Amino acid sequence: MKFSKAVVKYRVPILICALLLMIPSVLGMAGTRVNYDMLNYLPGDMDTVIGQEELMNDFHKGAFSFLILEDMPAKDAAALKKQVERVDHVDTVLWYDSLMDITVPMELLPDKLYDAFNTENATMMAVFFDTSTSSDLTMDAIREIRALAGEKCFVSGMSALVTDLKDLCEVEEPIYVGIAVALACAAMLLLLDSWLAPFVFLASIGMMILMNLGSNYFLGEISYITKALSAVLQLAVTMDYSIFLWNSYNEQRRLCGGREEAMAAAIRATLSSVVGSSITTVAGFIALCFMSFTMGRDLGVVMAKGVLLGVLGCVTVLPALILVFDKPLQRTRHRSLIPDMGRLSAGVVKAFPVFLVVFALIVPPALYGYNRANGEVYYDMGQCLPRDMEYVVAEGKLRDDFNIASTHMLLVDAGLPAKDVRAMAEEMEAVDGVKYVLGMESVMGSRVPEEFLPRSVTEKLKSGNWRLLLINSEYKVASDAVNAQIGQLNGILKRYDQGGMLIGEAPCMRDMIQTTDRDFKMVNAVSIIAIFLIIALVEKSFTLPVILIAVIEAAIFVNLGLPHYLGQSLPFIAPICISTIQLGATVDYAILLTNRYKAERMGGADKKTAVRTALTVSIPSILVSGMGLFAATFGVALYSEIDIISSMCMLMARGALVSVLSVIFALPSLLLLCDRLICATTAGMRQAKHPEISNVEVYAK
Repeated sequence: MKFSKAVVKYRVPILICALLLMIPSVLGMAGTRVNYDMLNYLPGDMDTVIGQEELMNDFHKGAFSFLILEDMPAKDAAALKKQVERVDHVDTVLWYDSLMDITVPMELLPDKLYDAFNTENATMMAVFFDTSTSSDLTMDAIREIRALAGEKCFVSGMSALVTDLKDLCEVEEPIYVGIAVALACAAMLLLLDSWLAPFVFLASIGMMILMNLGSNYFLGEISYITKALSAVLQLAVTMDYSIFLWNSYNEQRRLCGGREEAMAAAIRATLSSVVGSSITTVAGFIALCFMSFTMGRDLGVVMAKGVLLGVLGCVTVLPALILVFDKPLQRTRHRSLIPDMGRLSAGVVKAFPVFLVVFALIVPPALYGYNRANGEVYYDMGQCLPRDMEYVVAEGKLRDDFNIASTHMLLVDAGLPAKDVRAMAEEMEAVDGVKYVLGMESVMGSRVPEEFLPRSVTEKLKSGNWRLLLINSEYKVASDAVNAQIGQLNGILKRYDQGGMLIGEAPCMRDMIQTTDRDFKMVNAVSIIAIFLIIALVEKSFTLPVILIAVIEAAIFVNLGLPHYLGQSLPFIAPICISTIQLGATVDYAILLTNRYKAERMGGADKKTAVRTALTVSIPSILVSGMGLFAATFGVALYSEIDIISSMCMLMARGALVSVLSVIFALPSLLLLCDRLICATTAGMRQAKHPEISNVEVYAK
């Protein structure tokens, strides 16, 4: 009561404070680093992660790339190598002249050494950087190397991938927000009863989005997926709260004496309704924080924070804006374009057995497709980029010219005898798909003692603790073949050196596959249990949480099962995030309809009347909310050239529509079917008078 009156009284200071907060918010948003390397989110106790740290600590080598040079004479390649070595943060460039003098004709080189670096029209260099894969310094070095070499040079590797990804994201992200705002505004203009209200809503939500993005500064950094999706998601998810306040305010204007009293009453009504509604959404996002693959925590924290800020803005900034612009808002009101839903509601109630049968028939194939689609995801981040990106072209050259699809790095104990290292390398080269193993012992052979090698060579491949070897593989990153290969290589490694480590993009991807598979089960279970408990406590019922979650989970099965039947492959992170986001964001539709059904039943209405009334009243709100989420994400899905962003937005857009249809057609049918059980297991409903209760058995027959 005091809070709502204070908001109304101090509406101008609230707006001034909100506008002043935009300054640090913009600065914080600009100062928040964005991480484009998905491998950074692996748990820190994995061998692959520890190995990367050892490589940096002992060899001062972090990122790794191949340079492919086409139709370039050896002397020009040698000159380019010297230029690349002078690029800031390039630690080492390995070419054949690192092991042999350039004056030695290539034809006289050992076959292994020649084949490792040359084909008929191309030569290859391995470049190590003294900074991490996704470091801004590494990306700057990649850009400089590309500029030095020109069109004849192709740079592969994860650092090249994150460089291209960053450049593309920085171009697309402002357009994402513009598309989401434009389409969400169009949806509200069509579905609301005011021409001006959508713009006021967007002003309020926009301030909260900026505050959310600015406060990410205190997290240190966020992932590019979080940055790309958070503004769009926050707009879509928190739009409902603004609509609820607006509708409540207009209703109170008819009941109260003045606009200030009406707004105070609307704020109270909105707080009690929106806080309960937002809890399920926040719980869905918080469930992502239970992932051991910490990108989930990154997205979960930012979005949970965004929802809470959305609620705060809805009961502070938005009421202030509405009161300030009340006259033009009232003058621009019009009749809602959504028709009366009485006829549709009556039809759903009348034909509810048909919808039950349809629901029962849809769920099994949807569940089958859902389970199959989860096994058909891709982990190779190169697949999310357009085919004409420089990284993708370079990877194609590496495969076509050198038959190399992935490169592993091997760290073995520096004290391991050279003969054991050679024996291990020979065993590894016999593994299917391994093209060759490159290291001092494997390349130079047993006839050249290590002491005879130049110190400049030994320092690049041996430190006080470790020897470094490169393994080039014909198998693509994240494929079943390379994962099996890594398992065999690890088995051989551990026989020779129990403490040795196999690292690189493919081993990290293998760890990611195993980690996210566990995470998917964990996040699903946590989100369902958390939302079940919230609904059970709010509704004071044992059966309603089961029914509501079953309806939304069925919608999730349909949404995530369709890619299997459409022959689509999803990025690995999409099913994990979308299942939780869709459950948390759209279960509110089911709660809205169910609360009205409960109120009608507890008021003495029979079950058919209660469901029909609940549908008639709730469908407009459900449609506005669902279309808002659809509009904010669908345009981004069509526009984005980054498949991981496009796929997740398309799944969210489709999920909103499927959830709306499920709540309008399946949920009422289940409420009618389970009405007697619901009344018996829901507090407050057992004592209510139900006119038809004596005829339940007859109706059931």
